[in-house]
Amino acid sequence: MYLPSQAVIQDITIENSRIKTYTLAFTDKEYQRNFSYAPGQFMMVSVPHCGEAPISFASSPTRPGTIELSVRKAGELTSRLHSLPAGSMIGLRGPYGKPFPMEELAGKDLLFVAGGIGLAPLRSVITFCLDSGKYGTITLLYGSRTPEDIAFQADIEMWRKAGVDCRLTVDESSSDWQGNVGVVTTLLPQTMPLSSSTVSLVCGPLVMIDFVIKELTQMGLKDEDIITTMERHMKCGVGVCGHCHMDDKMICVDGPVFSKKELTESVAHFQEKPTVT
Repeated sequence: MYLPSQAVIQDITIENSRIKTYTLAFTDKEYQRNFSYAPGQFMMVSVPHCGEAPISFASSPTRPGTIELSVRKAGELTSRLHSLPAGSMIGLRGPYGKPFPMEELAGKDLLFVAGGIGLAPLRSVITFCLDSGKYGTITLLYGSRTPEDIAFQADIEMWRKAGVDCRLTVDESSSDWQGNVGVVTTLLPQTMPLSSSTVSLVCGPLVMIDFVIKELTQMGLKDEDIITTMERHMKCGVGVCGHCHMDDKMICVDGPVFSKKELTESVAHFQEKPTVT
């Protein structure tokens, strides 16, 4: 389970100065045909001499043949990935993790709230929803630091044409920016009132997630109707090494997708444990 499969970079899309989306296919054609995953899961990506890193799917299983992973340039491995041209080989193993509950979300109105690279795993969900046609209204609130940092602009335009209500905001404006200025939570009042069937999916920096969840709770969403993703430093991806523990959970196997209800219960369970002396 620790042996990666070889994949080739077929195409590279530059999303902004720090994010690239890689279209990948396994070199083993039969493995590619049988490969399956779900929105919210991730792959362990490896480059020789640079180690591994978990990267969420940015593509949807409704569009088989290739997979897409969006990578933000941050450390040694991601910097090395950003230097690779199309045609290069990398290692992939997975998929790992608990996905978004797509069957349970069918028929629901969906409110997506994303910040930065956090739109990548939600991109997988939005594409899945549009392709299946089994979901209610779809609203996307997306925050970026500056207008130049807005990623997935081509996707956002396609989603708008498909009926998705996309609302963008930036922390720092520019002379040609005509949209909202402020953190992503400043867009939430525009979504009121929420329907009784609304479920919110949140992904982004941890500080953003904390504030968004608090606002959504004040807006009346139930804990089980607020779903987010958690990040930790992962090594094995299969719950063995313990690097990604969070209270009584392992992010790689119990997550990375959690409802607010699950997170609250996990913290309560952890705090109730007796102290070992």
